Amino acid sequence: MQLAMPVVIGMVASFSMNFVDTVMAGRLPDKEIALAGIATGGAIWSAVLMFMLGVLMALQPVVAQLDGAGDRAAGGAAGRQGMWIALAVSVPFAFILLSSGPLLELMSVGDDIVPTAISYTGALSWGAPAICLLLMLRFFSEGSGYTRPTMYMGLLGIALNVPLNYILMFGKLGLPAMGAQGCGIATSIVIWSQLLMTFLIIRLHGHFKEFELFSRWDWPQWKPISKLLRVGLPIGTGIFVEGSLFVGAALLIARLGALPASAHLIAINFSALMFMIPLGVASAVTTRVGNALGRGEPDAARYAGLIGVAIVLFTQTISASIMLLAPQFVVRIYTDDAAITAIAVSLLFYSAIFQYADGIQICAAGALRGLKDTLVPMFINIFSFFLIGLSVGYYLTFNQAMGPAGMWIGMIVGLSFGAVLLMSRFLFKSSQLIRTADSKAPPAPISG
Repeated sequence: MQLAMPVVIGMVASFSMNFVDTVMAGRLPDKEIALAGIATGGAIWSAVLMFMLGVLMALQPVVAQLDGAGDRAAGGAAGRQGMWIALAVSVPFAFILLSSGPLLELMSVGDDIVPTAISYTGALSWGAPAICLLLMLRFFSEGSGYTRPTMYMGLLGIALNVPLNYILMFGKLGLPAMGAQGCGIATSIVIWSQLLMTFLIIRLHGHFKEFELFSRWDWPQWKPISKLLRVGLPIGTGIFVEGSLFVGAALLIARLGALPASAHLIAINFSALMFMIPLGVASAVTTRVGNALGRGEPDAARYAGLIGVAIVLFTQTISASIMLLAPQFVVRIYTDDAAITAIAVSLLFYSAIFQYADGIQICAAGALRGLKDTLVPMFINIFSFFLIGLSVGYYLTFNQAMGPAGMWIGMIVGLSFGAVLLMSRFLFKSSQLIRTADSKAPPAPISG
């Protein structure tokens, strides 16, 4: 919990930027188009970001295990190679954001939504290099066991995002009202500010002195980079596939029109805000499992994973209760439009159902990352989220004419499969490591 709470606070604060974006977009004159455009453009941003995030996430268990083994200088060297990976992946990220038009047309997004979505992704593209470097520094810090920079980063983001949105979206201080595009520009400015702050913390704080991250310059080295990529690429693919369930849902629902897309944005936005809590816990679990394995204690690694699952069962009970007992209150935070409210309230009911599955699957995935077990979880994600979840959602939405509710049922099915399979994998893998360690242990001396 000591590791998790700063991450949870930071993640909630960071995601609150999306929450604020959605609430403020709901106050624009063309709110339906603005909400749908931000939802659709944000889906593309999220889809690519999830892959980049997963690739860079490899740094966390690598640094955690080296820290547990007492080799902090090697952790700093891994971080320097992670910087090169971050810079490399930022290039295609920015290009995809700048070229989102053909993708939106391919997905048959409504013609009234496309221009707004393109302007939003174009503005976000300026933040692509910063977000990749920021994630690299964040995972390095969390892997080292110091999670407060994530909290500071999130709090700075929300503090800057509100006034910047107000100025750029609504046209204050003599600037033109830029609507959704202004929202994207504000986000990019915030990300660059967060990167600068996080760099300064890691550069100056005493906790990082032994890691020597910025003590020297290293050119790209293929061997350590390839080791990071062997861990990170499956994570990136798995998270991308998991995200494709949610991003695909947003893009497919956008085909139904601006009204369902706007309602879906509100429901998924609040659901994702609540998801930041188990996501923060999962990050702490990755670090604790990695530390334990680095010390050569697989039984402690298994215990850390199980404690994480127990924590998220508690947090998800709170999230589900809010969605079941106060959906009208939640939706009124975003909009007072009666038509949007009616659909969004119904979708929050489905979100409440998948809270436990969502929490268990992300925590189990975090524990497996701590073990550096990433390839099998990647295939589990492909099967659960893409082949099962998205397929069921598409069938119910369009073939059975269930509308956006069909996609949400598909998400429930996909997340449930993922939770069962990932948790089973962690139990199997941790037990296997414990048996291996026991078989190598010297025999106990015979007393007497």
